[in-house]
Amino acid sequence: MFDFISEEHEAIQLAARDFAQKEISPIAAHFDETGDFPLETIRKMGQMGFMGIEVPEKYGGVGMDTMAYVLAMIEICKADASHGTIMSVNNSLFCHGLIHYGTEDQKQRFLVPVASGQKIGAYSLTEPMSGSDAGTMTSRAELNDTKTHYIINGIKSWVTSAPVADYIVVFTMTDPTKKHGGITAFLIETDKVGFERGKKEPKLGIRASATSEIIFDNYKCPVENRMGEEGEGFKIALSVLDAGRIGIAAQAVGIADAALEASINYAQEREAFGRKIGQFQMIQQKLADMKCRVEASRLLVYQAALAKTHAAETGARFTLEAGMAKLFASETAMWVTTEAIQIHGGMGYSKELPLERYFRDAKITEIYEGTSEIQRMIIARSLTGLR
Repeated sequence: MFDFISEEHEAIQLAARDFAQKEISPIAAHFDETGDFPLETIRKMGQMGFMGIEVPEKYGGVGMDTMAYVLAMIEICKADASHGTIMSVNNSLFCHGLIHYGTEDQKQRFLVPVASGQKIGAYSLTEPMSGSDAGTMTSRAELNDTKTHYIINGIKSWVTSAPVADYIVVFTMTDPTKKHGGITAFLIETDKVGFERGKKEPKLGIRASATSEIIFDNYKCPVENRMGEEGEGFKIALSVLDAGRIGIAAQAVGIADAALEASINYAQEREAFGRKIGQFQMIQQKLADMKCRVEASRLLVYQAALAKTHAAETGARFTLEAGMAKLFASETAMWVTTEAIQIHGGMGYSKELPLERYFRDAKITEIYEGTSEIQRMIIARSLTGLR
């Protein structure tokens, strides 16, 4: 294949493909319909190492690199993007931050159980009136008089896995006067007094990936659960989002891959006017363009994965590569799934086939972890150095 994809990479890719097709594909439609969280399957994914692929073995992970992670993500998302979302949050948004910014004690208490799949992790930055502009968040964390714990109050929204999460990395204000510079990161234990799970969001897609608000009412967070120093939260959040965008880009490739494969099969089987529809030039053009965009997206994801691995060795940033991969792959997924429904005609619009689910799942990849508009801004700023 490529010289940067080793036998170990291929092994985890094949393991993920086998698991996804045997364990996830048969249940994907059911969980999409009910919106239930697929906890049993997620536990199995943890046992196989998919929930902590880049986490060192001493902390309960597999100890592989980002390339292994994206290869596995693509295969899981080809079967069901909801399972992929849960996997992405665990790996990219929760574990990645802890690996780089957590203390040894925090890694033992929070990273080990999440990386091994025994517990579920989540990440919370967004608020009802604060999305891309994190500096306007209204939630607050105030250090108590004895300086032993923080009192957290406020509401966070659109928290993936919140309804089932055991631990959540939460970003909130410790000094509102500094705006972005006043944000601090905390590790929240969801079984403590003062934490409440809010309404579960009735989503268009990735419906088996539970999402809800979380509410803090005088929640006491021990100082030792602060991740990094006060005011470092925004820096941590951006670093984690760079990693997360690679996971979402891989998710988008998986969705697009599934839609393309279904379209090729349908074009080979479906007949119209006495011919296979794959013999018609209009269908051929669609399939050719779909294939080119999917493979271009895959290469951008690979490039981002390699950049992240290089960054771990050198300390360099991989913001540009992650942004390009996320932007192009997500818009490709939306476009490819739209074309796939068109190729399938009325059957593509029916819930009897998974095409409409691919279409609904694809849309969110253009929105979460930085919208396409934000990605274009990030890419342009990386190119010009201007803000």
